[in-house]
Amino acid sequence: MRSLFILILSFIISTSFAQNIDEVQEVKTDSITTVPDSLYREDQFYASISYVVMQNKPNGYEQNSVSTGLTMGFLRDMPINEKRTYAIAVGLGYAYYNIKNDLKVTESAGTVFYEQADAADFDKNKQVLHYLELPIELRWRNSSETSHKFWRVYTGFKISYLFADKAQYYPLSGGSTKVKGNSDLNSLVYGAYISAGWNTWNLYAYYGITPIYKNQAKLSDGENINLNTVSLGLVFYIL
Repeated sequence: MRSLFILILSFIISTSFAQNIDEVQEVKTDSITTVPDSLYREDQFYASISYVVMQNKPNGYEQNSVSTGLTMGFLRDMPINEKRTYAIAVGLGYAYYNIKNDLKVTESAGTVFYEQADAADFDKNKQVLHYLELPIELRWRNSSETSHKFWRVYTGFKISYLFADKAQYYPLSGGSTKVKGNSDLNSLVYGAYISAGWNTWNLYAYYGITPIYKNQAKLSDGENINLNTVSLGLVFYIL
C-alpha cells in the first residue's frame, strides 16, 4: 500500500511539474510572437496575375484566347508617419506579357512587316514581352504593430525596360515564323497602377501610358499600330 501511495504521489508531482514547464514554455512562446515591433514594415514582396486588354488598337485588330500578364518583385517599404499607416515604396521587379492576337509579325532582309492575319489561317499567334521594372508607389493601410490583416490602397507609377521579346505565328499549314529583338518595340514604357483590398486578396489594375510599339511600326496601309496595355487582375503581398 505504501509503495502504491508513493508511486501515485510521484506521478502527481511529475505531472504537475511537467504542466508548469509547458505553461512556462507557452508563456515564453506567446511573449515572443506578440511583442509589438514599432518599426515594422509591410508588403515588401509582391506577385500579380492579370488579364491583358489592349487599347488604342488599329482597325480590325482582335485579341484571341486569353492574354495574360505576370509580375513579381521586391518593394522597400518606407513609412512616413508615426502610426506607419502611410508609406512610400521603391523597388525592382519583373513583368511577363503573353498577348494573343491576330497581328502577324514577319521579318525579311532586316525589315519587319505587320499584317492582320485571318483567324481561319492560323492556330496561334502571340507577342511575348519581358520587362525589368522600377516601381514607386504611395501606400495607405490601416495596419498595426500586432496585426498583419488590414485594408490597403496602393497607387504607383513604374518604368519598364524591355529586355526580351518574341512574336510567333503558327499557321494551320504547320511550322511557325518567329521574330525576336524587334527594334520597332519601345524599349522603355511608362505606366500607372493601383491595388486595393483586404489581407490576401487585392484587386490590381495597370494602364500603360506608353505604347508598346514606336511610331515607325505601321500596317501595310500606313496605320500606326501603337497598342497600350491594360492589365486587370489580382496582386498578392508577402512581408
